[in-house]
Amino acid sequence: MKTTRYFLATRARPDRAPVRDAWIEQVIRTPARRIIQADGRIRCWGAVNEAGGRYLRVILLSDGETVHNAFFDRDFVP
Repeated sequence: MKTTRYFLATRARPDRAPVRDAWIEQVIRTPARRIIQADGRIRCWGAVNEAGGRYLRVILLSDGETVHNAFFDRDFVP
């Protein structure tokens, strides 16, 4: 999985540490919703059953494969 330095830095935060690579890859492969932002970055959301069905938001760079951010989105409405 390709990542940015920003992603690696935020991964050290206690609220981001539990997010597993497999969950990120799952959301990228089969998102419940996918939106392209004005800056070209791509937002993907997907439910993670192992995390109680919470929705994980994954931000990709415009190349569609480099992970810039990943976190559980408390405000996402399916």
